[in-house]
Amino acid sequence: MQVLTSEQASGLVAGSAVTIGNYDGVHLGHRRLLARLRAEADSLGVPSAVVTFDQHPATVIRPESAPLLLTDTEQKLELLASCGVDLTVVVHFDAERADESAEDFVDEVLLRALGAKVIVVGEDFHFGHGRKGDVALLRTLGAIWGFRVVGVALAVVGGREPDGPGGARGGETDGGVTAVSSTRIRALVAAGDVAAAARLLARPHEVRGEVVHGSGRGGSQLGMPTANVAVEEGIALPALGIYAGWCRRADGSQHPAAISVGIRPTFAEPHRAAPAPLVEAHLIGFDGELYGERAGIAFVERLRDERRFDRTEDLVAQMWADVAETRRVLDRSGV
Repeated sequence: MQVLTSEQASGLVAGSAVTIGNYDGVHLGHRRLLARLRAEADSLGVPSAVVTFDQHPATVIRPESAPLLLTDTEQKLELLASCGVDLTVVVHFDAERADESAEDFVDEVLLRALGAKVIVVGEDFHFGHGRKGDVALLRTLGAIWGFRVVGVALAVVGGREPDGPGGARGGETDGGVTAVSSTRIRALVAAGDVAAAARLLARPHEVRGEVVHGSGRGGSQLGMPTANVAVEEGIALPALGIYAGWCRRADGSQHPAAISVGIRPTFAEPHRAAPAPLVEAHLIGFDGELYGERAGIAFVERLRDERRFDRTEDLVAQMWADVAETRRVLDRSGV
């Protein structure tokens, strides 16, 4: 897959089949739309192109309520490539872009840069200043400017979502089916229901970052070394707790891991504000150095709440029990 800015893409292709969107998570709904995009591109003999943004538009338009993201840009581009997309155009989103009309965006990016012959979007898609652009507007412009528009229905999956920790449901359902959306998946992740999130993502939710030095307790005091992963700010972390999952290394290898997302309550100092959550992974059966590497932590299933232990020995015993349960979960899941 070729990755370009809108300026680099200008005039590169004589025609294309195009879709537009944030594509955060590249979930089942996105994959359904991308399959239709590829089919349209193949029928016309043109490349398939995704137009996305270098940051979520909400970070510019309403930063106080911008959502946490399911994928960073690196992950998103990897996932789009895995879906067979020929070209991804990453558009810089700033205040000027936020003020741009839907008509000007179509003219500049979709037509002048990519020569769109067909535009494939979700039926509920909105874009442009004030979100005034939608499928109806695209069809009106298409009749004038000579492109076709395909509106793809919202993807749903059967079955009700299980309750998250504490009985919190991770999103609404309708008639026993679950609508697939980035918003719903973020709610599931925030509730700690990573198994339900994985069903809508078609993969485990994964966060990435550099392995950094921690307090040093894991190996020396607890006898269980952990990789402390510095996840980029703005990425969606699961609810505090202990999880079974995988650690994916930069060399492509992966290792089963018991994962903690938490604030280390056993070692917390009294009367101090709670620190930001830490992502720590014990790689089962691994003996080596990871400092300075970039690692991905994939969450398969939530095991339990994070809790405080009065004695270090009790914490160690629980950690080994978590490792044993992680093995059982991963063997059973086949992920």
